[in-house]
Amino acid sequence: MTEPQDTQSKLPDPVELSRTMASIAERSQRIVQEFIESQPASEGDRDAMGMSDPLNIGNAFIEMTTKMMADPARLFQAQMGLWQDYMSLWQATTSRMFGGKADPVAAPEHGDRRFKDQAWEDSYLFDYIKQTYLLTARWMQKTVQEVEGLDDKTRRKVDFYTRQFVDAMAPSNFAMSNPEVLRTTLESGGENLVKGLQNLVTDLERGHGKLDISMTDQDAFQVGVNVATTPGKVIFENELMQLIQYAPTTETVMRRPLLIVPPWINKFYILDLRPKNSFIRWAVSQGLTVFVVSWVNPDERLAQKSFDDYLLEGPLAALDAIEQATGEREINAIGYCIGGTLMAATIARMAATGDDRIKSITFFTTMIDFAEAGELSVFIDEEQLAALEDRMNKTGYLDGRAMASTFNMLRANDLIWSFVINNYLMGKEPFPFDLLYWNSDSTRMPAAMHSFYLRRMYQQNDLVKPGCLTLAGVPIDLSQNRLPTFVLSTKEDHIAPWKSTYAATQVYGGPVKFVLAMSGHIAGVVNPPADPPKYGYWTRKGKAPKDPEKWLQGATHVEGSWWPEWRDWLARFSGGEIPARVPGDHALTPIEDAPGRYVAVRTGQ
Repeated sequence: MTEPQDTQSKLPDPVELSRTMASIAERSQRIVQEFIESQPASEGDRDAMGMSDPLNIGNAFIEMTTKMMADPARLFQAQMGLWQDYMSLWQATTSRMFGGKADPVAAPEHGDRRFKDQAWEDSYLFDYIKQTYLLTARWMQKTVQEVEGLDDKTRRKVDFYTRQFVDAMAPSNFAMSNPEVLRTTLESGGENLVKGLQNLVTDLERGHGKLDISMTDQDAFQVGVNVATTPGKVIFENELMQLIQYAPTTETVMRRPLLIVPPWINKFYILDLRPKNSFIRWAVSQGLTVFVVSWVNPDERLAQKSFDDYLLEGPLAALDAIEQATGEREINAIGYCIGGTLMAATIARMAATGDDRIKSITFFTTMIDFAEAGELSVFIDEEQLAALEDRMNKTGYLDGRAMASTFNMLRANDLIWSFVINNYLMGKEPFPFDLLYWNSDSTRMPAAMHSFYLRRMYQQNDLVKPGCLTLAGVPIDLSQNRLPTFVLSTKEDHIAPWKSTYAATQVYGGPVKFVLAMSGHIAGVVNPPADPPKYGYWTRKGKAPKDPEKWLQGATHVEGSWWPEWRDWLARFSGGEIPARVPGDHALTPIEDAPGRYVAVRTGQ
């Protein structure tokens, strides 16, 4: 049998440890006091802030338990199956204890990095802990999933929060059952745990008493210095956005400019991280005059800004500014995520008013039909929306960190627990990573706009119903989009599931090209041409069938980035070539250098 080898232990310096613990105690006292002072005074306010059951989990689990207990035979059968698995595991472990070999009863799924340390395999003790956890976790989730009589919303909620509990209880998340943490603790004399405690206190300080887990070295990046560095100028601004025009790098450009409308839930520079993975910089190098909307990070002064305002002061204002900046009336456009949802609504409204300035539209991971909204629908019910609206009405906005926490929960092992282990148990500093820096750079949501978006789209799915929504005084119908349309989805998207985004192929009235990229909501989009290629994609000629699985079965897989495929598609709508344009060479005078002031405002400032 193979067990972890003894390592030479290091004893901590008692003087240094005492100083460190005294500092931690002093900082902790300040954190607790600040947190207490920030709490609402009245009982009603506490409930409104979600101190009772803000996620409406209790009722869902009560209903699940009632249905489960109504079928005791099924429950007994499930428990017997678990005990049989335990017995098989015990027999296998006993065999290993006496020098034999045994196949695993339960193995981690491919890509599960929680058990990557070799001791989870080599040590029969840690292997037993690991397999016991995996058996119990799978039994728990399977039992919950097979409860009969639950409606879809309750089932989804119970399944989601069961998985959250299961992920939290992984033995890798605890010092005494994580072999890597134990080994490091012995080798460092416990310095890792002391350093981890310091990291924990620092994160609590930054969150003003609420845990704000560091995902990356915040000091390693600065917007406009080593991320969001593509040269350009802010050529227009209003209360909601700045419009950036990027400097050309080619002698000639496509006549029709390209407008990119990113989500306002995040900042635009996910498309302009570093030179080697910047979609914006690459698009400029392909002979495009690129304009990007940089949304404001709103505060209570913009509480009443509505979805109509985002439409009028966002893409429609950008269209007017682009014509002034270039003299060109016609453009091509891209909408990303909720920015794509806005662009779908904008094009429908433009069609209703006879506005034909946009000649082609591209959607990145965009939902317009919210009937199957994926796991985000767990957070959309009347009780949660009412609590959220009450909270937003008090502040005028939704704190961006709340939205970020929601998205992180969708991938808790990767975006929460891995950092708990690294930062607090291992006592390490987070690794500098531009994508995670961007992910931590959250934005706020104006109360009026966000309430409208959640209710009319996620909860009621009104956007896809012809004539159901009236935006800026005009009823809209998405099927009136008769433009050449490029729809990009990503196969492992946990925010906009690809089969839900695929529904757009059956809604729009014009020719639609659907492309399915590998990976997820961000990595599948930010996938530049590289050698060797990182991710591939699927494409298919002809009209998209109604069934997304049928589309995939008939699609061709292509190695490498989808970016060149999109460029070749867009070239058909370029309007020919003209000499390159420089920001400021027409009617609009540049305001400041890209990336501008709006994107530099961080939540909390």
